[in-house]
Amino acid sequence: MSVYEYLPAEVARLGVTRKAAGLVLGQVQTHARLSREREERAREGPAEILNLSELLIAMWECVEWERIAHVMTEQQMPVYVPGRDPRVGRREEQRMQRVALDVAAAEQHGGAPAEMLRHRVYRIVAQRAGSPGEPRLTVHMMASSLGEAAHRAWTVYGRPGGLYQEGAYRITSVEQVLPEPGELL
Repeated sequence: MSVYEYLPAEVARLGVTRKAAGLVLGQVQTHARLSREREERAREGPAEILNLSELLIAMWECVEWERIAHVMTEQQMPVYVPGRDPRVGRREEQRMQRVALDVAAAEQHGGAPAEMLRHRVYRIVAQRAGSPGEPRLTVHMMASSLGEAAHRAWTVYGRPGGLYQEGAYRITSVEQVLPEPGELL
Protein backbone atom coordinates (compact mmCIF):
# COMPACT_ATOMS: atom_id res chain seq x y z
CA MET A 1 0.00 0.00 0.00
CA SER A 2 1.19 3.53 -0.74
CA VAL A 3 1.73 6.42 1.67
CA TYR A 4 2.28 10.04 0.67
CA GLU A 5 5.41 11.53 2.20
CA TYR A 6 3.95 15.02 1.67
CA LEU A 7 0.33 16.02 1.17
CA PRO A 8 -0.46 18.93 -1.17
CA ALA A 9 -1.12 21.38 1.69
CA GLU A 10 2.17 20.41 3.30
CA VAL A 11 4.05 20.98 0.03
CA ALA A 12 2.39 24.39 -0.43
CA ARG A 13 3.23 25.54 3.11
CA LEU A 14 6.77 24.20 2.91
CA GLY A 15 7.34 26.03 -0.37
CA VAL A 16 6.20 29.32 1.13
CA THR A 17 8.34 28.80 4.23
CA ARG A 18 11.42 28.17 2.10
CA LYS A 19 10.75 31.23 -0.07
CA ALA A 20 10.22 33.40 3.02
CA ALA A 21 13.48 32.39 4.69
CA GLY A 22 15.78 35.41 4.82
CA LEU A 23 13.13 37.94 3.72
CA VAL A 24 12.34 41.12 5.64
CA LEU A 25 8.79 41.92 6.73
CA GLY A 26 8.07 44.25 3.79
CA GLN A 27 9.02 41.52 1.32
CA VAL A 28 6.84 38.97 3.12
CA GLN A 29 3.94 41.43 3.10
CA THR A 30 4.41 41.93 -0.65
CA HIS A 31 4.26 38.16 -1.17
CA ALA A 32 1.14 38.02 1.02
CA ARG A 33 -0.53 40.71 -1.10
CA LEU A 34 0.43 38.93 -4.34
CA SER A 35 -0.89 35.63 -2.99
CA ARG A 36 -4.21 37.30 -2.05
CA GLU A 37 -4.44 38.62 -5.62
CA ARG A 38 -3.73 35.13 -6.97
CA GLU A 39 -6.45 33.72 -4.71
CA GLU A 40 -8.91 36.34 -5.96
CA ARG A 41 -8.08 35.49 -9.60
CA ALA A 42 -8.58 31.80 -8.83
CA ARG A 43 -11.98 32.56 -7.26
CA GLU A 44 -13.03 34.47 -10.39
CA GLY A 45 -11.81 31.76 -12.76
CA PRO A 46 -13.71 28.65 -13.78
CA ALA A 47 -14.44 26.29 -10.91
CA GLU A 48 -12.65 22.96 -10.88
CA ILE A 49 -14.63 19.84 -10.11
CA LEU A 50 -12.17 18.22 -7.73
CA ASN A 51 -10.98 18.92 -4.20
CA LEU A 52 -7.46 19.75 -5.34
CA SER A 53 -7.72 22.99 -7.31
CA GLU A 54 -5.94 26.21 -8.22
CA LEU A 55 -8.11 28.02 -5.66
CA LEU A 56 -7.22 25.65 -2.84
CA ILE A 57 -3.49 25.88 -3.61
CA ALA A 58 -3.72 29.69 -3.72
CA MET A 59 -5.58 29.71 -0.40
CA TRP A 60 -2.97 27.51 1.32
CA GLU A 61 -0.16 29.74 0.11
CA CYS A 62 -1.98 32.97 1.00
CA VAL A 63 -2.71 31.79 4.54
CA GLU A 64 0.93 30.80 5.01
CA TRP A 65 2.33 34.14 3.75
CA GLU A 66 -0.08 36.02 6.03
CA ARG A 67 0.79 33.76 8.97
CA ILE A 68 4.51 34.36 8.46
CA ALA A 69 3.95 38.15 8.31
CA HIS A 70 2.02 37.90 11.58
CA VAL A 71 4.75 35.81 13.25
CA MET A 72 7.43 38.25 12.13
CA THR A 73 5.44 41.19 13.52
CA GLU A 74 4.59 39.42 16.76
CA GLN A 75 8.15 38.19 17.39
CA GLN A 76 9.73 41.35 15.96
CA MET A 77 11.89 39.33 13.56
CA PRO A 78 13.97 41.59 11.34
CA VAL A 79 14.36 38.67 8.92
CA TYR A 80 12.23 35.52 8.72
CA VAL A 81 14.02 32.49 10.14
CA PRO A 82 11.97 29.27 9.92
CA GLY A 83 13.89 27.84 12.89
CA ARG A 84 12.48 30.62 15.09
CA ASP A 85 8.91 29.96 13.93
CA PRO A 86 7.36 27.51 16.42
CA ARG A 87 4.67 26.39 14.00
CA VAL A 88 7.21 25.16 11.42
CA GLY A 89 8.65 22.64 13.89
CA ARG A 90 5.20 21.54 15.09
CA ARG A 91 4.02 20.98 11.53
CA GLU A 92 7.02 18.78 10.76
CA GLU A 93 6.36 16.75 13.90
CA GLN A 94 2.70 16.39 12.89
CA ARG A 95 3.70 15.34 9.36
CA MET A 96 6.07 12.70 10.72
CA GLN A 97 3.34 11.40 13.05
CA ARG A 98 0.89 11.25 10.12
CA VAL A 99 3.42 9.37 7.99
CA ALA A 100 4.14 6.91 10.82
CA LEU A 101 0.43 6.26 11.34
CA ASP A 102 -0.18 5.90 7.60
CA VAL A 103 2.75 3.48 7.26
CA ALA A 104 1.56 1.41 10.22
CA ALA A 105 -1.99 1.28 8.86
CA ALA A 106 -0.78 0.37 5.37
CA GLU A 107 1.47 -2.40 6.65
CA GLN A 108 -1.25 -3.73 8.94
CA HIS A 109 -3.75 -3.70 6.08
CA GLY A 110 -1.51 -5.25 3.44
CA GLY A 111 1.14 -7.00 5.49
CA ALA A 112 3.88 -5.72 3.16
CA PRO A 113 6.11 -2.69 3.71
CA ALA A 114 4.41 0.54 2.71
CA GLU A 115 5.65 2.30 -0.41
CA MET A 116 6.57 5.93 0.32
CA LEU A 117 5.38 8.23 -2.48
CA ARG A 118 6.98 11.62 -3.03
CA HIS A 119 4.51 12.96 -5.56
CA ARG A 120 4.13 16.40 -7.02
CA VAL A 121 0.96 18.30 -7.87
CA TYR A 122 0.37 18.82 -11.60
CA ARG A 123 -2.11 21.04 -13.44
CA ILE A 124 -3.64 19.21 -16.42
CA VAL A 125 -5.50 21.28 -19.01
CA ALA A 126 -7.73 19.70 -21.64
CA GLN A 127 -9.62 21.28 -24.52
CA ARG A 128 -12.28 20.06 -26.88
CA ALA A 129 -10.52 18.59 -29.92
CA GLY A 130 -10.62 20.96 -32.90
CA SER A 131 -12.26 23.79 -30.91
CA PRO A 132 -9.55 26.18 -29.69
CA GLY A 133 -12.06 28.88 -28.72
CA GLU A 134 -14.01 26.71 -26.26
CA PRO A 135 -13.37 26.77 -22.51
CA ARG A 136 -10.62 24.58 -21.18
CA LEU A 137 -11.05 21.97 -18.47
CA THR A 138 -8.45 22.12 -15.72
CA VAL A 139 -7.77 19.51 -13.06
CA HIS A 140 -4.99 19.11 -10.53
CA MET A 141 -3.60 15.67 -9.66
CA MET A 142 -0.80 14.18 -7.60
CA ALA A 143 1.67 12.05 -9.55
CA SER A 144 5.36 11.23 -9.69
CA SER A 145 5.96 12.73 -13.16
CA LEU A 146 4.39 14.82 -15.94
CA GLY A 147 3.74 11.67 -17.97
CA GLU A 148 2.11 9.86 -15.07
CA ALA A 149 -0.09 12.90 -14.34
CA ALA A 150 -1.35 12.99 -17.94
CA HIS A 151 -1.88 9.23 -17.95
CA ARG A 152 -3.78 9.30 -14.66
CA ALA A 153 -5.96 12.20 -15.83
CA TRP A 154 -6.80 10.38 -19.05
CA THR A 155 -7.44 7.11 -17.19
CA VAL A 156 -9.81 8.81 -14.75
CA TYR A 157 -11.55 11.27 -17.09
CA GLY A 158 -11.19 9.73 -20.54
CA ARG A 159 -13.47 6.76 -19.96
CA PRO A 160 -17.10 6.71 -21.13
CA GLY A 161 -19.12 9.25 -19.21
CA GLY A 162 -15.93 10.92 -17.94
CA LEU A 163 -15.08 14.59 -17.86
CA TYR A 164 -13.30 14.34 -21.21
CA GLN A 165 -16.51 12.98 -22.78
CA GLU A 166 -15.30 9.89 -24.60
CA GLY A 167 -12.45 11.43 -26.55
CA ALA A 168 -14.05 14.77 -27.38
CA TYR A 169 -11.29 16.46 -25.35
CA ARG A 170 -7.54 16.17 -25.55
CA ILE A 171 -4.94 17.10 -22.95
CA THR A 172 -3.16 20.25 -24.12
CA SER A 173 -0.77 20.89 -21.23
CA VAL A 174 0.59 19.37 -18.05
CA GLU A 175 2.71 21.41 -15.67
CA GLN A 176 4.09 20.94 -12.18
CA VAL A 177 2.65 23.46 -9.72
CA LEU A 178 3.69 22.09 -6.30
CA PRO A 179 6.42 22.33 -5.45
CA GLU A 180 7.40 24.89 -8.04
CA PRO A 181 9.62 23.40 -10.76
CA GLY A 182 13.23 23.30 -9.64
CA GLU A 183 12.30 23.44 -5.95
CA LEU A 184 13.39 20.36 -4.02
CA LEU A 185 11.64 18.83 -1.06
